[in-house]
Amino acid sequence: MDFGDWITKLPLWAVFVLTLAICIAAVEAGAALAGIVLQRKKEKEPDAPLGSLVGAVLGLLAFILAFTFGMTASRFDARRQLVLQEANAIGTTYLRAGLLPQTQGLEIRRLLREYADVRMNTTSGNVQETLNKSEDIHGRLWAQAKSLVQTDMDSELRSLFIAGLNEVIDLHQSRKTVGLQYRIPGTVWLAVYLLSVLSMLTVGYQVGMSGTRRLRGTPVLAAAFSLVILMIADIDRPGEGLMRVSQQPLADVQQMMLRDSP
Repeated sequence: MDFGDWITKLPLWAVFVLTLAICIAAVEAGAALAGIVLQRKKEKEPDAPLGSLVGAVLGLLAFILAFTFGMTASRFDARRQLVLQEANAIGTTYLRAGLLPQTQGLEIRRLLREYADVRMNTTSGNVQETLNKSEDIHGRLWAQAKSLVQTDMDSELRSLFIAGLNEVIDLHQSRKTVGLQYRIPGTVWLAVYLLSVLSMLTVGYQVGMSGTRRLRGTPVLAAAFSLVILMIADIDRPGEGLMRVSQQPLADVQQMMLRDSP
């Protein structure tokens, strides 16, 4: 298990508490290190170079946080677009099923209503169950599509329906891949935490060199960076926390199906 997997398995509140504890501990370690240096050398580090070093390290941490946030934000937007595309594909396929022979059309519409219900009721605790149910419905839908080959119907209409059904199945795979497999790499998480430790260490060292054992603003700084890291972790986890993709497009399709059902 790499560092990214370990972070992903932690609850979000634990991510915040752990990050805050690490940052505050790094500040204290830096201040203690400065105290040891002052005792041995009996002289302070020059303020200007030390301040430049602290500013550079904090700037680098801000850069890597912005980079990581950009990664998660782009995936969040991709997940939102995929929900909309899936809802449109299900709705279009459902409407086209109304033009099929009654034997297949009624069953396909029933399966699509069941499929929309399964997709809407997905939570972080039943993801695998949802995937299994979705793929089972795909198989039953495709069996109905294959039976259309034996019927005497317009070939263009049959092609349109099969193309729509293919899109529904493809979008399932896209949502599965983007939501479950495209996550922040472990190396990026490791870089974020290493830079956080180095940044807080240099801040604590600067505070210690100033002759002050503690600075009231350092916990605020540590909390601010911890909140940013928490938000990144939240966005990176579909179905958890506060930053969730709205499922309203699927809900709208469900309502359309209920109104149109016999």
